[in-house]
Amino acid sequence: QLQASGGGLVQAGDSLRLSCAVSGRTLSTLGIVSWFRQAPGKEREFVGYLRMSLNRAYVTDFMQGRFTIARGYARNTVDLQMHSLKPEDTGVYFCAARDNYPVGTYSRVDIYTYWGQGTLVTVSS
Repeated sequence: QLQASGGGLVQAGDSLRLSCAVSGRTLSTLGIVSWFRQAPGKEREFVGYLRMSLNRAYVTDFMQGRFTIARGYARNTVDLQMHSLKPEDTGVYFCAARDNYPVGTYSRVDIYTYWGQGTLVTVSS
Protein backbone atom coordinates (compact mmCIF):
# COMPACT_ATOMS: atom_id res chain seq x y z
CA GLN A 1 0.00 0.00 0.00
CA LEU A 2 1.22 3.46 -0.89
CA GLN A 3 0.37 6.74 0.74
CA ALA A 4 1.49 10.11 -0.57
CA SER A 5 1.71 13.07 1.77
CA GLY A 6 3.31 16.46 2.17
CA GLY A 7 1.23 18.55 -0.19
CA GLY A 8 -0.06 21.98 0.64
CA LEU A 9 -0.38 25.59 -0.42
CA VAL A 10 2.91 27.35 -1.13
CA GLN A 11 4.09 30.44 -2.94
CA ALA A 12 6.01 30.53 -6.18
CA GLY A 13 9.69 29.97 -5.49
CA ASP A 14 9.10 27.88 -2.38
CA SER A 15 10.25 24.33 -1.80
CA LEU A 16 8.19 21.34 -0.77
CA ARG A 17 8.96 17.71 -0.06
CA LEU A 18 6.45 15.01 -0.74
CA SER A 19 6.71 11.53 0.70
CA CYS A 20 5.41 8.22 -0.58
CA ALA A 21 5.14 5.84 2.35
CA VAL A 22 5.13 2.15 1.60
CA SER A 23 3.39 -0.09 4.08
CA GLY A 24 3.06 -3.83 4.29
CA ARG A 25 6.39 -4.48 2.62
CA THR A 26 9.85 -2.99 2.40
CA LEU A 27 11.00 -0.73 -0.38
CA SER A 28 13.60 -3.27 -1.46
CA THR A 29 10.84 -5.66 -2.54
CA LEU A 30 9.60 -3.18 -5.13
CA GLY A 31 11.17 -2.75 -8.53
CA ILE A 32 10.32 0.89 -9.07
CA VAL A 33 8.53 3.74 -7.33
CA SER A 34 7.49 6.67 -9.47
CA TRP A 35 5.88 10.03 -9.06
CA PHE A 36 3.19 11.44 -11.32
CA ARG A 37 1.19 14.61 -11.19
CA GLN A 38 -2.13 15.71 -12.57
CA ALA A 39 -3.01 19.33 -13.12
CA PRO A 40 -6.68 20.35 -13.20
CA GLY A 41 -8.25 19.31 -16.47
CA LYS A 42 -5.12 17.56 -17.71
CA GLU A 43 -3.88 14.02 -18.00
CA ARG A 44 -1.64 12.45 -15.42
CA GLU A 45 1.98 13.33 -16.14
CA PHE A 46 5.11 11.39 -15.32
CA VAL A 47 7.56 13.19 -13.00
CA GLY A 48 10.29 10.66 -12.23
CA TYR A 49 11.19 7.37 -10.65
CA LEU A 50 13.50 5.62 -8.24
CA ARG A 51 14.74 2.22 -9.31
CA MET A 52 15.01 0.38 -6.05
CA SER A 53 17.64 -2.28 -6.81
CA LEU A 54 20.15 0.27 -8.07
CA ASN A 55 18.93 3.19 -5.95
CA ARG A 56 18.97 5.14 -9.21
CA ALA A 57 16.70 8.10 -9.70
CA TYR A 58 15.51 9.80 -12.84
CA VAL A 59 13.50 12.98 -13.22
CA THR A 60 11.97 14.01 -16.49
CA ASP A 61 13.85 16.69 -18.40
CA PHE A 62 11.30 19.41 -17.76
CA MET A 63 11.82 19.14 -14.01
CA GLN A 64 15.51 18.38 -13.77
CA GLY A 65 17.33 20.90 -11.66
CA ARG A 66 14.24 21.62 -9.58
CA PHE A 67 12.92 18.18 -8.58
CA THR A 68 14.83 15.27 -7.10
CA ILE A 69 13.72 11.82 -6.00
CA ALA A 70 15.42 9.91 -3.24
CA ARG A 71 14.85 7.20 -0.72
CA GLY A 72 13.94 8.17 2.82
CA TYR A 73 15.52 5.30 4.72
CA ALA A 74 14.12 6.13 8.12
CA ARG A 75 10.50 5.89 7.14
CA ASN A 76 10.40 3.43 4.23
CA THR A 77 9.53 6.24 1.90
CA VAL A 78 10.42 7.59 -1.50
CA ASP A 79 10.54 11.36 -1.39
CA LEU A 80 10.03 13.96 -4.08
CA GLN A 81 11.89 17.14 -3.24
CA MET A 82 10.69 20.15 -5.19
CA HIS A 83 12.42 23.52 -5.36
CA SER A 84 11.64 26.81 -7.09
CA LEU A 85 8.01 25.86 -7.42
CA LYS A 86 5.95 27.54 -10.10
CA PRO A 87 2.18 27.97 -10.43
CA GLU A 88 2.23 25.44 -13.27
CA ASP A 89 3.46 22.82 -10.79
CA THR A 90 0.03 22.93 -9.20
CA GLY A 91 -1.76 19.59 -9.20
CA VAL A 92 -2.35 16.35 -7.42
CA TYR A 93 0.84 14.36 -7.01
CA PHE A 94 0.64 10.58 -6.98
CA CYS A 95 3.14 7.88 -6.26
CA ALA A 96 2.97 4.54 -7.99
CA ALA A 97 4.94 1.32 -7.85
CA ARG A 98 5.57 -2.00 -9.51
CA ASP A 99 7.00 -5.23 -8.18
CA ASN A 100 9.64 -5.18 -10.90
CA TYR A 101 11.43 -2.62 -13.01
CA PRO A 102 9.60 -2.27 -16.32
CA VAL A 103 11.11 -3.27 -19.62
CA GLY A 104 10.67 -0.37 -21.97
CA THR A 105 8.77 2.71 -20.95
CA TYR A 106 8.39 3.64 -17.29
CA SER A 107 6.29 6.73 -17.83
CA ARG A 108 3.00 5.10 -18.75
CA VAL A 109 0.30 5.17 -16.13
CA ASP A 110 -1.09 1.75 -17.01
CA ILE A 111 2.06 -0.22 -16.19
CA TYR A 112 1.90 0.51 -12.48
CA THR A 113 0.23 -1.91 -10.09
CA TYR A 114 0.09 0.13 -6.92
CA TRP A 115 -1.04 3.73 -6.50
CA GLY A 116 -1.21 6.11 -3.61
CA GLN A 117 -4.22 8.36 -3.11
CA GLY A 118 -2.49 11.57 -4.18
CA THR A 119 -1.58 14.75 -2.37
CA LEU A 120 -2.54 18.22 -3.57
CA VAL A 121 0.11 20.83 -4.25
CA THR A 122 -1.06 24.37 -4.91
CA VAL A 123 1.47 27.00 -5.92
CA SER A 124 0.26 30.57 -5.80
CA SER A 125 1.85 33.32 -7.87
